Amino acid sequence: MSYLITGATGLVGTAIVKLCKVQGIPIHYLTTNRDKIKNSEFCKGFYWNPVTGEIDDAAFEKVSTIIHLAGATVAKRWTNVYKNEIIESRVNSAKLLHDTLSRIEHQVTHFISASAIGIYPNSDTKLYTEETQKFAKDFLGNVVTAWEQSADHFETLGIDVAKLRIGLVLSDSGGALPQMIAPIKKYIGAAFGSGEQWQSWIHVNDLAELFLFLAKNKLVGIYNGVAPNPVTQNKLIRTSAELLKKPLILPNIPKFMARLLLGEMYVLLTSSQRVSAEKVLSQGFFYEYDSVEKALKELL
Repeated sequence: MSYLITGATGLVGTAIVKLCKVQGIPIHYLTTNRDKIKNSEFCKGFYWNPVTGEIDDAAFEKVSTIIHLAGATVAKRWTNVYKNEIIESRVNSAKLLHDTLSRIEHQVTHFISASAIGIYPNSDTKLYTEETQKFAKDFLGNVVTAWEQSADHFETLGIDVAKLRIGLVLSDSGGALPQMIAPIKKYIGAAFGSGEQWQSWIHVNDLAELFLFLAKNKLVGIYNGVAPNPVTQNKLIRTSAELLKKPLILPNIPKFMARLLLGEMYVLLTSSQRVSAEKVLSQGFFYEYDSVEKALKELL
């Protein structure tokens, strides 16, 4: 049986596909770009368009598990139009998958959806577990709540659902890390705000392993996709600078300046969520990169 992956060409999806190839797991993937449809013995591509409702039903043939990663990046200025795209890209893509499975014969038994720790409220003191019931009321909190509700809808089809709340993904291929270290290399690196906000991070390779761990063990429910040892942003910046052998000369960047530069999305850099990895650890998951020093040494 195969895994069907949406968002397979993104940062996390690419890592999962690479890992599946190493482990001999056949892959189907959905793409909105027909030019990216390439087929091999291991990997087969299929067209879909969640905006127009188009999808190739053949994508679901001999598929047991769907790993749903598709969604517009939040690392882009949040205009009102783009905020709608952020939500709709997640909800509409899940709806298209759900509606398709409801009308075709299939063998899908497990739906694993990406989610985000942005669902947790901003706090410098709380430790968030999967049992947390109080959710953020800001834009990101609303996005993740709608995202998870769209995943839960698959239970109406008798399909088991798992949701992985992902933290700050560390990778040298994209995401936040290259943008974070670029100023450091130019001697203008600095943390935002107090710098004491918690950054619950995870190495991209561990995150790919974690998605497959959920799939292989047929786990259901909510899991935090973070490493066991969150750090403050000050420590993250300092450790990066030390490994790059660059001094940190400038003071931290005030919140008001971050808001002027980035608009509403400044909360991505100033919000604080200290998130527990205890649940996946208790299930037997092993982190190759359990400290930020080890992760950054491999990436920088």
